Amino acid sequence: MYSERKATQVAVWFLRQGNGRLSHLKLIKLMYLADRHSMLETGFPITFDRVVSMPHGPVLSMTLNYINGDIESGPDGWEAWISDREDHEVALRERPAEAQSLDELSPADIDILANVWARFGRMNKWQLRDYTHDHCPEWVDPQGSMTPISTEQIFIALGYSANDAKRAARRVDEQDNIERVFAAL
Repeated sequence: MYSERKATQVAVWFLRQGNGRLSHLKLIKLMYLADRHSMLETGFPITFDRVVSMPHGPVLSMTLNYINGDIESGPDGWEAWISDREDHEVALRERPAEAQSLDELSPADIDILANVWARFGRMNKWQLRDYTHDHCPEWVDPQGSMTPISTEQIFIALGYSANDAKRAARRVDEQDNIERVFAAL
């Protein structure tokens, strides 16, 4: 289940690596690549965000809405941690030390984020955009619009057979449903 708080903490982790400030395009690409890498390594995304094809490549839809200020942030969510987008960048807000814990991220999540940063952190936003255009076959140019990318399409792009991709996507959906049930209690 998508969690604003967990997605925010993924963004915060990357922003900390970027000395507290990154272009929003670079951030959203790093977050997408982390979800994709997590799917390859664990069978599940980190954020469970809805993925869409946009002109600059694959994007985590809900997270982009928070970056753009299109939806209101919850308590201890995006706006508590990250500044409004300005000059195509986002930055960390000052927070008391006791409020800076990334408690939603598991050690496995952190390892994946560290691997993604090690591989892609030196790239600028345009290099990352081009990388996702060239190396993420699940992305299809939406001709100025936006089109959904299914979990199954991502698994196929990661090298799963059609049947295995369908099963893996079903497991992701089942986990998402389980988390929704527990969140509603």
